[in-house]
Amino acid sequence: MSLKSITLFLCLVYSFFETSFSAYLAPIAVDFATRQYTISIYIKTPPQPTNLLFDLGASFSWVDCTHNYSSSTYKSIPCSSSLCNSLGSHACSNCFRLPGPGCSNDSCILFPVNSVTRRSTMANALTDWLSLPHTDGRNPGQLGAIPEFVFSCSKKKSLLKGLVKGVVGVAGLDRSNFSLSAQISNTLSSPNLFALCLSGSPSAPGLVFLGTRGPYYFYPQIDLSKYLIYTPLLSNPLRSSLEIYRYPSAEYFIGLTSIKVNEKVVQFDPRLLNIDPNGFGGTKLSTVTPYTMLHSTIFKALTNAFVNESSALNLTMTEPVKPFSVCYNADDVRDTSLGPAAVTIDLVMQSDDVFWRIFGSNSMVRIVREGIDVWCLGFLDGGANMRTALVIGGHQMEDNLLQFDLDNNRLGFSSSVLAHGTMCANFNFTTNSNLG
Repeated sequence: MSLKSITLFLCLVYSFFETSFSAYLAPIAVDFATRQYTISIYIKTPPQPTNLLFDLGASFSWVDCTHNYSSSTYKSIPCSSSLCNSLGSHACSNCFRLPGPGCSNDSCILFPVNSVTRRSTMANALTDWLSLPHTDGRNPGQLGAIPEFVFSCSKKKSLLKGLVKGVVGVAGLDRSNFSLSAQISNTLSSPNLFALCLSGSPSAPGLVFLGTRGPYYFYPQIDLSKYLIYTPLLSNPLRSSLEIYRYPSAEYFIGLTSIKVNEKVVQFDPRLLNIDPNGFGGTKLSTVTPYTMLHSTIFKALTNAFVNESSALNLTMTEPVKPFSVCYNADDVRDTSLGPAAVTIDLVMQSDDVFWRIFGSNSMVRIVREGIDVWCLGFLDGGANMRTALVIGGHQMEDNLLQFDLDNNRLGFSSSVLAHGTMCANFNFTTNSNLG
């Protein structure tokens, strides 16, 4: 489903406007050229469909305001307000041109970041209405409103550079108090959690459930909440070694104890999987990282083990296709219900029976171009100086249900939902006007 189609869906949902619900959803599409994931929401009054990059690592949301931002409910946040103080703002703005959402006197300032290029700018903080479809876990229903949603209003068109066409900002969903999910929870006293199901389909979106522990139904009426296994979310004591950023990270870290290939432990220094006092090491999840990145030591050990175990499947490496290092001719790889036939990769958590199993659908990437047709191992060498030793990327999350539970400080994960006879593209987006 294209961004245009998702916008049409949101417009249809708007005909069922309501304000008193606590469980919501939003569709998430993937652009296969850039591997960027886009969430579709409503902001402003009257509500306007808005497409934002979905970022698990961003602390707050921002929207481009260069094209006549028009809303009857927006408000600037005064510098002297308790809200500005809560945002941790260290700057105020004054306006020397026509006043508007991106220009006002004594306005609280934030520094929005492009999650792809890492460029940043100074921009006013605003509040305005956010609207999302209510859900019972089976369908979207009436549209619910979250008033006074806090975000940043960028007046720099250049901040959009590198984002997929049609995207006008970033939706922040990290563990901070002003992430999209936290603001919904705080406003509506709903559970502080969200469940993410990224679609691997080019034709239908996945989605995020907000403020509900389930059920999460996918065709044919399979409740994926029943298949979740839990592992603690860990704290990283330092976001960066730079003095200005010497505060805890709000990203999602989990604790691995080992990695297995074909149920055999991969041999490398396990201390890389621990987060040290300076914030180095460990494992985090990132929706703006297309493919899982590994510290060079782990990458070499993993790829060697994968190649050795794959030889039992009569697979012989062919010329690799960048950016990947291990590839096989597609004709030699069998198709299965779990994607291409490949040896399993297990991310082992707090005990041997708690592991995230990665099947071929998530471990392999097909590349077809210029007479080339290969399946490649979708893990990349991040170098020997990676701050985080293992960054789980979007491809490895597709068709996996992931529940980020901040109330209980844990991550729920299902492993591939293909094993349960469904996929993240199988949610029924038909509006049920009787909900609520």
